[in-house]
Amino acid sequence: MTETMVPVIFDLDGTLVDPAGGITGGISSALASLGLPVPDQPQLDAMVGPKLSDALETIALVPKDLINEVILRYRAKYRSTGIAQSKVYPGVRELLEVLSASGRKVAVATQKPQTMAHLVLEHHGIDKYFLAIRGSSDDESASANSAPGKAEIVRAALAELESSAAVMVGDRYQDVAGASANGLDCIGVRWGFAPEGELEEAGVSAVVSTAEELRMKIEELDAVYRATLSEVSTNGAI
Repeated sequence: MTETMVPVIFDLDGTLVDPAGGITGGISSALASLGLPVPDQPQLDAMVGPKLSDALETIALVPKDLINEVILRYRAKYRSTGIAQSKVYPGVRELLEVLSASGRKVAVATQKPQTMAHLVLEHHGIDKYFLAIRGSSDDESASANSAPGKAEIVRAALAELESSAAVMVGDRYQDVAGASANGLDCIGVRWGFAPEGELEEAGVSAVVSTAEELRMKIEELDAVYRATLSEVSTNGAI
């Protein structure tokens, strides 16, 4: 029965979809077009996951007055060629099919702008598997201080799933932090962009190396979810 299955909230880039250079290449192109220094590959990889304007300022050291222009140029490049470069990670499509067929509630919570998240998922034909697709504000400008962080995005996905419990699946410390802020466990995936030890240091509940391992870990958590539902029912909570 679906009510005994823990809902699952996935991150997007580095978890469901491999950007395959579409993100880092687009950032490099945007920086170079403005005569700005291009970080080395490990630094570019570290920019996959966080809010883009923050990553440009703190990792690429872009002057604040140029951040918005870099974002505009990056997004133009990403739309024209970056999405087509991306690919679904091995086994993920099949995993989503299994989760969907079982009736499990599944959502996406990403710091990618929400409209862009829909485009990427639609491009790969996997948007149909998600009851909710929540992303960051489409306004990525450095002045968009009210843009939601990962915790708020995860919270919005939970609300749309109409659930107070779920498990987060992600590849970076932001995913672990967003899950923790909402009282959720987080399963980390090895195939993403986290440097060695980042997920463990962030307090991830478990780390998996394949989509099949992820499926088994999710199913293991069903027993915990059933116990939680039983306790909520006994206490009369909502």
